[in-house]
Amino acid sequence: MYSLKGGWGFDHGIYRAWWEGELERPLIQIYVSREGFENEVQKLYSKWHWGFARDPFNLVNTIDTFIEWCRKSLFLIDAYPNLWINLGPGIVAGYLGAKVLFKEYGDGGATVWFGASADPSEARDWDFIEDMLGFNEDNFWWKVTIDATKVALVYSRGRFIVGFTDLGGVHDILASLRGTQNLVKDMYFNSKKVEEVSWRILDLWHIYYERLYSIIKQHQYGTSAWMGLWSPLRWYPIQCDFSAMLSPKLFQKFVLPILEEQCRRLDHIIYHLDGPGELPHVNYLLRIEKLNGIQWVPGAGMELQDKDCSSEYWIPLYKKILDHGKNLVIWVPCSRVLDAIEKIKSIGSLGRVAIQTSCSSEKLAEKLIEKLALRKAIESET
Repeated sequence: MYSLKGGWGFDHGIYRAWWEGELERPLIQIYVSREGFENEVQKLYSKWHWGFARDPFNLVNTIDTFIEWCRKSLFLIDAYPNLWINLGPGIVAGYLGAKVLFKEYGDGGATVWFGASADPSEARDWDFIEDMLGFNEDNFWWKVTIDATKVALVYSRGRFIVGFTDLGGVHDILASLRGTQNLVKDMYFNSKKVEEVSWRILDLWHIYYERLYSIIKQHQYGTSAWMGLWSPLRWYPIQCDFSAMLSPKLFQKFVLPILEEQCRRLDHIIYHLDGPGELPHVNYLLRIEKLNGIQWVPGAGMELQDKDCSSEYWIPLYKKILDHGKNLVIWVPCSRVLDAIEKIKSIGSLGRVAIQTSCSSEKLAEKLIEKLALRKAIESET
């Protein structure tokens, strides 16, 4: 939706066309606080975003906070309110019995650490890990995920979309159980065990996904996840942050086959490419036939060097992704959206690009929308 007056609403057909590479304009999501609620919206976001992990015993409170955040926010063009069940990046480790540590920081930020990433003494040997690899219906964090998803779906009533929890990347989960340094060493000295356990985690990952999907599809058309994209089919953003530690050779041997299999089992898939450390693996990712696209996140270090997603520095990467027929997902500062569109327009199809942004005020969002319409990056309102 383009108007600043209403709530939200997006065209399912726009998303279908984007996934198929048939959209004639970029997918654009603009998020902005309603006028007069800027400070309150930021506080509400911080409260609900980590609410499920902070207080897993009071799910309704987090959902109510999210709804209040939505009332004081605007979701423009292709944006929509997305309540995904945030229990931390890679909660499958928690489902398997790893330690779950919620940590808040003084700046208002927070995160969740799992297993050895929470406490090095939590790194387990292979026999212990193999004993952890079973589907436990009674696991506390799995029950929280199920309950939060069900309650959110009941509360939604068309007011927002409910997204999957962050299940995590298969090797990221394994690194939480084994310890990152241990896992890297094992790839050299115990490679068969790494491969065997990785595939077992993959099978469990998809059991969790399918269980959640069976619940979601009863109440909601289509799927969403932490990345904030909607699909009419079974979709998920896959990843391997651990791969920043690996050479391309190790990535090809251990990680690539798992990613390819995930792409075979799901319908729509975007790979979350997180930081320069993963760039050596791009060529392998682009060869995955069923991979729909790549989300590029330069990381805070690059952004401090003025190399955010709108920077000319990343245009060769974008060209490579688009030339391989893959979609591109980027987050761009509000003031640089038009610049990013012009740069990408010169090297590939905008119809395969999703640009996400937030504006600091309604006036800035309105001006941006007007300029996007003038440049035919979106359709003009009638």
